[in-house]
Amino acid sequence: MSYVAIENGTLHDPANDIDGEVTTLWLRDGKVVAPPTEPNPEISRRIDARGYVVMPGGVDLHCHIAGPKVNAGRKMTPEYRRDHRIPRTEHTRSATGGLVPSTFGAGYMFAGLGYTTAMDAAIPGLHARHAHEELADTPLIDKGFYLLFGNNHFVLDHVREGRRAELDAYLGWSLHAAKAYGMKIVNPGGVENWKQISRKSLQQLDEPVPHFGVTPRQVVRELAAAADRLKLPHALHIHCNNLGMPGNYRTALHTMESLEGHRGHFAHVQFHSYGGDENDPTSFASNAAALIDYVNAHENITVDVGHVNPGRTLGMTGDAPFAQHLAEMTGNRWFAADCEQESSCGVIPMEFQPQKAMVHAVQWAIGLEWYLRIEDPWRVCMSSDHPNGGAIYRYPEIIHLLMDADFRREAIGQMHDQVGGRTTVADLDRQYTLQEIAIITRAAPARTLGLAHKGHLGVGADADITIYSPQDDIRTMFERPRYVLQAGRVICKEGQIMADVTGRTVYAEPDFDAEFLPHIESWFNEHYTIRFRNYAIAAESLASGSAIACG
Repeated sequence: MSYVAIENGTLHDPANDIDGEVTTLWLRDGKVVAPPTEPNPEISRRIDARGYVVMPGGVDLHCHIAGPKVNAGRKMTPEYRRDHRIPRTEHTRSATGGLVPSTFGAGYMFAGLGYTTAMDAAIPGLHARHAHEELADTPLIDKGFYLLFGNNHFVLDHVREGRRAELDAYLGWSLHAAKAYGMKIVNPGGVENWKQISRKSLQQLDEPVPHFGVTPRQVVRELAAAADRLKLPHALHIHCNNLGMPGNYRTALHTMESLEGHRGHFAHVQFHSYGGDENDPTSFASNAAALIDYVNAHENITVDVGHVNPGRTLGMTGDAPFAQHLAEMTGNRWFAADCEQESSCGVIPMEFQPQKAMVHAVQWAIGLEWYLRIEDPWRVCMSSDHPNGGAIYRYPEIIHLLMDADFRREAIGQMHDQVGGRTTVADLDRQYTLQEIAIITRAAPARTLGLAHKGHLGVGADADITIYSPQDDIRTMFERPRYVLQAGRVICKEGQIMADVTGRTVYAEPDFDAEFLPHIESWFNEHYTIRFRNYAIAAESLASGSAIACG
């Protein structure tokens, strides 16, 4: 095979301690390779990168691009996509873009911004097969997903009973069967409580789930430990209880403590960093500092931010109770779906107006606080929880805010006038460097995921590369890369898609003991038999006219 040479680019490769070195990259067979030693090597393509910034391809470790919630969002919001049609070209199929793009549109959007890897954050096991079909239909990028376990009946039963061997076998088998990359929990126990007709989510980490008698703290602790026992490359991916509620920083802090030294990744942590009184919305304020201090002191924890951007968006979450809370608070239409014995999801259109709404301004500022106050950028990853806090195409705005303190101060002045008194963002003068941007958008997400071949440009790395043209306007620079390469192929040039290629789906192979699989099969047979028997009784009752209808 011939070589591709990216010549004389200014490299930012934090994983290999390269900060602005001018050098030439050599690519072959989809990988970064050592410079050729043979005389007159065959070079199929040369890219003159003199004066350009060269980084690894972007890695988004928490977004929503597949699964039932995304499909519900597509159906609910045709108006979001009506003005974002992508025409068919030599290299693209017709697609829709916008906040909730089609499968093709998602691949084009991520790649066009210089992102070559994206991980969907919440897929129920029973929907995994269809999620794989969607991901296979998403071009240009590598991708994967996390499997939901925080409200799974088998998990709740076996955590309560302390049957760790069977639990590990079930988790390992589920990840293997679904070809998932990691384990995800969303409002552990709280979603199941809500589904049991109570329509109330758990408020306390030590409040038992009705019927199951197990607490969210137990679920977090045991699944975090299981992720370590199974030797998963990525830690337990945690969406805490009480998302979005005033005073919820206490829940997040107690959840961090419940890890008891095990690894844990805390998702969209901005939405869990609120001070105030849950019974008094006017008390809403930032208490990110308490969480940031804890994360700074505990190396077993990583986070992604979940920053928000001004404008319209779409909430889609495995936390159906929170979607219902938003719907009741805003009057917006919403959608909920139940995945029996596993999870639930909620979808709701939203709009962030930080210039007018105090709460939105505080949320916007808290995201910046996390980026600017964290001591080690290797433990914070850029995310907007796409599309919850805003679509991925808004990332360049956040990068501009992080790299330019004057621009940030100007933006703060345009926000609701109470933002300064309820957050510390106005006091923060830190400015990110290009090297730090490369960390939080590439190197840190790849390391947090355990993707050894992503997020760096050393020999053996996947040849996923983004080349930017330096500009005074930072936002414009990151909105439109000069070149994007995936596996050594040029897939985008100046915002135009240049190839029709299929990326890979990545998954983990857990280290589990299959000895207990017969016990798992017995459990399923018992529980499904009981459910089928109940359905038969219900059918008989309906036939006799003695049944009652439930709403």
